[in-house]
Amino acid sequence: MTTKRDYYEVLGIDRNATDEEIKKAFRKLAFKYHPDHNHEDKTGEKFKEVNEAYEVLSDPDKRASYDRFGHGGTEALFGRDFAGFDFGGFGDVIDAFFGGTTTASRRTPRRGADLSYLTVITLEEAARGCEREIAITRTENCSSCQGTGCRPGSKPVRCSNCNGSGQVRRVHQSLFGRFAHTAICDKCHGEGRIITAPCPRCQGTGRERQERNISVTIPAGVDNGSQIRLRGEGEAGTRGGPAGSLYINISIKEHEIFSRYNDNILYELPINFTQAALGTEVEIPTLNGKTSLKIPAGSQTGQVLRLKGQGIPHLRGDGCGDQLVKLFVITPEKLSKKQRQLLAELGESLSSANTPNPKKWKGLS
Repeated sequence: MTTKRDYYEVLGIDRNATDEEIKKAFRKLAFKYHPDHNHEDKTGEKFKEVNEAYEVLSDPDKRASYDRFGHGGTEALFGRDFAGFDFGGFGDVIDAFFGGTTTASRRTPRRGADLSYLTVITLEEAARGCEREIAITRTENCSSCQGTGCRPGSKPVRCSNCNGSGQVRRVHQSLFGRFAHTAICDKCHGEGRIITAPCPRCQGTGRERQERNISVTIPAGVDNGSQIRLRGEGEAGTRGGPAGSLYINISIKEHEIFSRYNDNILYELPINFTQAALGTEVEIPTLNGKTSLKIPAGSQTGQVLRLKGQGIPHLRGDGCGDQLVKLFVITPEKLSKKQRQLLAELGESLSSANTPNPKKWKGLS
């Protein structure tokens, strides 16, 4: 026969503990060892041991008998085996003891989940805007039963267990008196109705997977990471709730010759030193086709020329960014004999006025 532990030791209190101290100790240990909070081995045994100790020490007569005669005296006086005390259903009472009566509301309509889709476009498409048709697979209301879950021509019936409320009320008798709480009906699972003839297409779920083609308008001015929200194009809601949204995420391909900075377009233009020195007019590409660009005489490597309004349209607001043209003066690697002679003569003819002032470049290296 297993020897019982001292009840005061079980609750971790002194033998002179007050009723309030006994109650406080019980609350702490009952919560600690409650099977709903602790899934370790022998938790159920410890939970019963704590309840048994509290059952005795919280009652003045039982406590007095226990203090005088120990376990044997208590059992002899009250004629029951506390080790075999039935605490069935006590978990509900503990829930009520710690948090008051619990309530469970009938399930309400829920919005469907959102979906996400990535589409890749070119820089030109980002500048002009475009149309995309995308294919997605999503959950929709069943096309046969229209989301009811019932076989066409039939209807769900009211749950007899909860009378259509989706909830049931339970009353428990405990050490602390009678406690009542409401819970979700375990027969209809809170729906308040039962489908007796399920839809053969969706097996009574009211939902099915469908592939849909959706047309998306991508506005001019979008950038990498831009997102377009299409309301109602996500997963279907449940219990009459609205569908979720579909989010179109934009990614822009890297361009061969252009790069982007905010709404401006960057273009690098190589020129020879004659063009840079004398100035010229050249034809360059833009997102809107070819255009002419005047290069002023005396242009330097790194100089930036601006073409107004040749960039990306502003996504929010009127107007467009610019195209920025960065010049690079190319030094020829191979020269003919005549070219070398001409350059040598040019070098000799340049005056000191054409030589860069060292003070101008001081501190820029």
